[in-house]
Amino acid sequence: MGRTSRPITVTLGDLHDHVAARVQSGAYASASEVVRAAVRALDREESAVKDWLRKRVDEAFADPSPSVPADEVFKRLRQHHAKREQSTGK
Repeated sequence: MGRTSRPITVTLGDLHDHVAARVQSGAYASASEVVRAAVRALDREESAVKDWLRKRVDEAFADPSPSVPADEVFKRLRQHHAKREQSTGK
């Protein structure tokens, strides 16, 4: 079976030693395997963050509490900020 993708060049900089150590340990057969595993891990991490964010957005839309108009939110933020400045003497 032939290669399904074309080789690419990647500059690892300081990460080169980390990749080499993983290959040297025998955990991976090549630097390519380390990079593929890293990309798969990144895909899983990004997917988990996306799922977490989607859940929070869905919860926010499902929240029966009345929404607060933006001008009221900013008014409260300005008041909060002013109180903090007064308490710190700035």
